Amino acid sequence: MANTAANLLPPKNGSPLTIQQRQLPGKVVMTILLLGFAFLMVVPFIWMVSSSFKFERDVMSIPIRWLPENPTWDNYKIVLHIDTAKKDYHFLLAYWNSIKVSVLTTIVSLTTAATAGYAFAKLRFRGANVLFIIYLAQMMVPSQLTLIPRFVMFSALELTNNHISIIAPKLIAVSATFMMRQAFISVPNDLRESAMIDGAGEWRIWGQIMLPSVKPTLAALATVQFLDSWNSYLDPLVFLSDWRLRTLPIALNQFISEEGAQYNLITAACCLTVIPVFIVFLCGQKFFVKGLTVGAVKG
Repeated sequence: MANTAANLLPPKNGSPLTIQQRQLPGKVVMTILLLGFAFLMVVPFIWMVSSSFKFERDVMSIPIRWLPENPTWDNYKIVLHIDTAKKDYHFLLAYWNSIKVSVLTTIVSLTTAATAGYAFAKLRFRGANVLFIIYLAQMMVPSQLTLIPRFVMFSALELTNNHISIIAPKLIAVSATFMMRQAFISVPNDLRESAMIDGAGEWRIWGQIMLPSVKPTLAALATVQFLDSWNSYLDPLVFLSDWRLRTLPIALNQFISEEGAQYNLITAACCLTVIPVFIVFLCGQKFFVKGLTVGAVKG
């Protein structure tokens, strides 16, 4: 306590600087740099929101007008087809498709990752380490490299033009399985052994003891998996040709025609697209950092 109090007092003339005082200039510089980077990241978003309330002729005006002179909701009415006199872009249908695919993908990937991660972390069976290395080796194969084989396989199974073709590959979520394994390793074995003595089976231990112990990791992975699926562009582009099945990243292409891009409609659609992203991140942000760092030292 005495040392702590001494560090907080200003140094006497000629006495060496405290640790906090020596670190202060570096912290100030780092804070300024981070604020500068944050500003650069926010500027495009501000322009997008502002442009969504502008008329098409005002979006690309030079110099840039950060605030619309005559704000209008017409862009949102056209995108959402509230103004029925305009073209129907079926944006709400694409919105529903994205929500459905993202939620199902998140549930599927978390379920398989949690079960496989628990097996690799807590169960002892022959060849577990070799199987885990083979499992991790899939991370070295880019997903684009397997795109054609997947298309051929799903075509043979007549599963193209079906949301199953973009959900099923998420059954094997290698990075999520690795993180779940590290999270389960950090859970003391005493909990599992005590439950087994009381007569609990593996499924009950997994569902009632292990999963509640790794909630931060589950929440972080749910956020990551949802955002990854929500922003997915290549898989829906290749596997879904029916306009009734397309997701939001594909639906945004509707606002680009041979005559050019309708940036006022694009920005309005993008503003609507990021709403679920903000909701998911705000709900999971308190678990995000903690969940991603669980097991970073142990194991």
